Amino acid sequence: MKNSVLFVALLIATSISAEEISVTVYNSDLGVITESRKLEFEKGINQVPFTDVPSRIDPNSVRFKLVGPDQISILEQNYVYDLVHPNKMYQKYLDKEIELFDMDGKLYTGTLLASSQAGNGTVTLQEKSGRVKIILMQNIAEVSFPSLPEGLITRPTLFWKYSSPVSGARDCEVSYQTTGLNWSAEYVGILDQSETSLDLSGWAAISNNSGKRYNDAVLKLVAGDINRAQQPRGRQPMKMYAADAAMESGFQEKEFFEYHLYTLPRAATLADQEIKQISLFDPATSAVSKKFIYRPDNNADQVEVGLSFTNSTKSGLGKPLPAGRVRIFQSDSDGSLILLGEDNISHTPKDEEVDLKVGYAFDISAEHKLLKQTRVSAQIEDYDYEIELRNHKKENVVVAVEKQLYGSWEISGSNFEYERKNANLVRFDIPVPADGVAVLQFKVRVTRP
Repeated sequence: MKNSVLFVALLIATSISAEEISVTVYNSDLGVITESRKLEFEKGINQVPFTDVPSRIDPNSVRFKLVGPDQISILEQNYVYDLVHPNKMYQKYLDKEIELFDMDGKLYTGTLLASSQAGNGTVTLQEKSGRVKIILMQNIAEVSFPSLPEGLITRPTLFWKYSSPVSGARDCEVSYQTTGLNWSAEYVGILDQSETSLDLSGWAAISNNSGKRYNDAVLKLVAGDINRAQQPRGRQPMKMYAADAAMESGFQEKEFFEYHLYTLPRAATLADQEIKQISLFDPATSAVSKKFIYRPDNNADQVEVGLSFTNSTKSGLGKPLPAGRVRIFQSDSDGSLILLGEDNISHTPKDEEVDLKVGYAFDISAEHKLLKQTRVSAQIEDYDYEIELRNHKKENVVVAVEKQLYGSWEISGSNFEYERKNANLVRFDIPVPADGVAVLQFKVRVTRP
């Protein structure tokens, strides 16, 4: 008991909370933490614990730096994560004496021979007389262990074995990686009544499931895909709780290497098991165009409706847009917002096109037919296609038909102009009158080796 008390006291006395902490979060289940702390060292070869680390830390990534002229050498590092848990306590106390009290206060004491925690659970005790009892845990109100078993700790801890020429507190800088930190961009777009303008706001949703709370941290977000040579590692289940969105000014953005770095100009606290939302940029208005697209190879009779805009200063934006989800709303006549649809975007630099799939057009129908297939020779075949587009809206529309084609192909005949988008895709822009029908007919010749 005395040794256990001294051990816990040592943890408290020698590992002091971080004086400064910086948290850099990536959008790939990764965080890099840099902490400045004062640690207490004793002259000679000793051991110091570094507590209050995340339970999902990568111990192989730890970097230790002493601030000052003293030459303190780290000889060995151990990461201990065998935490106190009832099942662990029973395992550590096999063949040792424990005490149990039932609901009526009756005492059972003896040497623990076995324990089963499945269902309601049982323990098997051998009394001093030699009698063996099996006790149902559902009847037990309290279990008493003489002391904390050696090797069990209350929280994950790094232990450093060191060699020091001096004694006293020293400033240290420690950095490490951890999983369980992640962030993604969340966008909200409000489409105006004319459907030509979009008010877009961006938020960073930062989730912390690393097993540690970061108080008053300098918070940075990295937008971009970094390469990681990561060893397989089991993942822990995540529970998420929504946090209040920060109402103060958002992140400051800059280019960093081949990525974009977002730094919050104020301290922020990331509680464990929490999602925090902070504004990425002030709302901006961009010109948009509505598009109808029919992809017969993906959707047999449905026509997609989408929005497209250029992420440029001229159009009203011109900001790097990190990957994330975009929700599109539009106000009804009474001012209430109606969700039109959602889509995901990839990392989008400025001056690039953004295409959002919003949903499917209710009043536009399509029908795709293969009218005829003709074998011209052993290597050549002709395909005759017909696509009928029916517009039940009160205004004219243009539907982009995107047809997948494979092999060595060419359009040998068509009643509408077309554009070869790539080796496997041809596109037709088909005007369809209000309450009218348009029929696309085209022939494809495919040559196979």
